[in-house]
Amino acid sequence: MKSILLSGVAFMALTTAAIANCPAVTVADMMGIAPGEFPQQYELSEFQAAADCTLTFQENPSISTLNGKIRGNPDMPALADRLPAEPLIMAPYDMIGKYGGTFNALSNATEAGTSDFMSVRHVNLVRFADDLVTIVPNVAKSWSWNDDFTQLTFVLREGHKWSDGEPFGAEDVEFWYENLNMDTNVIEVPKGWLLAGGEQMTVDVIDPLTVRFNMPSPKLGFLAHFANHYGQGFQPKHFLGQYHPDINPDADKLAQSLGFENGYDLIKAYYGSSDWMDTPTPMLTHPDKVANLPLDAAPTLESHIVISESTEGRHFVANPYFYMVDTAGNQLPYINEQDEIFVGESEVRLLKLVNGEVSYKAQALQTDYVPLLMESQEKGGFVIDLKPDITMPTFAFNVTSEDLEKRKVFGDLKFRQAMSVAMNRDEINEVAMFGLGTPQQYVGFSPSPDFITPEWEQHFAQYDPDMAKSLLDEIGVVDKDGDGNRELPNGDALTLNLQVATQGMSIKIVELVGQHWRAVGINNTVKEVTTDEYRSAQSSNQLDVTMYEKSVPLTTVLGNPEIFIPPFDNYFNMRTGMLWGEYVESDGAAGVKPPDYVFTMMEDINAFQAAPVGTPESDALGLKLVANMTGNLLFIGTVKEQKPIYHTAKLKNFPEFKTASYAYYRAYPYRPAQWSLEE
Repeated sequence: MKSILLSGVAFMALTTAAIANCPAVTVADMMGIAPGEFPQQYELSEFQAAADCTLTFQENPSISTLNGKIRGNPDMPALADRLPAEPLIMAPYDMIGKYGGTFNALSNATEAGTSDFMSVRHVNLVRFADDLVTIVPNVAKSWSWNDDFTQLTFVLREGHKWSDGEPFGAEDVEFWYENLNMDTNVIEVPKGWLLAGGEQMTVDVIDPLTVRFNMPSPKLGFLAHFANHYGQGFQPKHFLGQYHPDINPDADKLAQSLGFENGYDLIKAYYGSSDWMDTPTPMLTHPDKVANLPLDAAPTLESHIVISESTEGRHFVANPYFYMVDTAGNQLPYINEQDEIFVGESEVRLLKLVNGEVSYKAQALQTDYVPLLMESQEKGGFVIDLKPDITMPTFAFNVTSEDLEKRKVFGDLKFRQAMSVAMNRDEINEVAMFGLGTPQQYVGFSPSPDFITPEWEQHFAQYDPDMAKSLLDEIGVVDKDGDGNRELPNGDALTLNLQVATQGMSIKIVELVGQHWRAVGINNTVKEVTTDEYRSAQSSNQLDVTMYEKSVPLTTVLGNPEIFIPPFDNYFNMRTGMLWGEYVESDGAAGVKPPDYVFTMMEDINAFQAAPVGTPESDALGLKLVANMTGNLLFIGTVKEQKPIYHTAKLKNFPEFKTASYAYYRAYPYRPAQWSLEE
């Protein structure tokens, strides 16, 4: 089939012909066509059988121009040679979209506040449908488990290609796991979600389109983790593999000829040293060397690929080889380009939102922004939806503080109990959340599975300043000099340094909690910092109190054990007990040994991930995890809130989100490749 490069009337004519050939089904109007096996999407053969038609494909009239902006990309072949043999057919929500336009994204910095935008172009082997329950095919055409859930097999799409036109297949999945994530020269410590029972998996390439994960113990949540996590289960072996010494004997020599120390150094320039999909490209990290490299960025399967990057922002264009089409046969995405700018100041970000300069935003929109955003909608040409957030603002005391006197106090459960009951959660709800939230203790899981009893959701969550004062007195944190502030037991001053990044929590909440703690004699100061500053201080064990939004769904816990293993999350989220984490990662060679209940949680999370969900064994293990985490108040919850979802009125096929949370990877369930912009 020849590539069709069309514009204007000719394009509309052929689009009309295609619609006549196959019904242009939308979610709003299924035109009598039966739904597919999975919601809102079809495999090509499935759609053609259901509609009794043969789908004709069309391309974006601007795609050749966009391809020309991707440095290193070859001239495009015909559309039929760019699409898989079985492209994934997406039914748009409301209408067949129009090609064109630039999607304007707003992030905090290079790796801060970017996940919202990342989710717009993101793809993975599978995803959650917008019901947030059903896992559906995506990059993978299908999957299957063996009987005891120790083998997960994916079948990929024949003819699927990377953004540079090279074939994508099973070896790219194997390469991602074995040669990147399990090679300590690339990623020093393997991520917990890539292990089963704490042990490494193996990956078998069955044939070019079939790949199998073999697990040392059952891990039912592994599939779900691909559905809601930024870590993509593949990387381009044909490109990154040429710099990997285990694949290319001349990798180091090749890398050195390009100005790098060795092959691993060059791999990290493209892939970074984590599974974070938004690692800065050589355009930012090696501007003096990028011109000598074959590509500005590694090839992608995402809807758009980055073509320029600086400390000010990034620019993306549509992937000419993207594997999705709509029900009229139009290759997705509809939107031509994406422009992401970085703004570190929360006030400036809010002003840009109010002025209607942003296409979509959910991340880092705190509840206290709601009144101004709501009253500015009509003038700014945008829409605000309020949706429940799965996560909630959460505090944690640094139980491995470098200050040994503080470490003793922060490590005392009675201190943490006192600080929890000193919080007036009802006031937080009314003042910072307009009464829309639900006061609750942190229990790890959100929404709470059935095995969590209501008592745990309210464990030391009552407002009782008298109890707080009594508990502080018991542990010797008393006012010794009569100035109204309590001192440490040894007489040293105790002032909590409350550093808040507004990406992770409203400063209003921190100020309220600071007032509550001062009312029981615990002095503190509140300071707003950037997200990068906060993360750096948290990870280097420098904070008295960590604070961020926290909680994850059951499906996430089943796939990723990290919230129950010190330091209880990853770099980008909220952590505590950094030196406990150092002890665990070093197998006792460094850091501080955690208490026994932490080791119990580590054993229990592995058993929990291996147990069939909903069984008495699974429920008992889940409740035990909560009892240890919440019973010890490692994290102190506040109020589950409602958060705003923002989008320009020009953005079409944009549905109502079910949650404002990161938990299902933000926009990913809502199929952004079929969003379109209309002037």
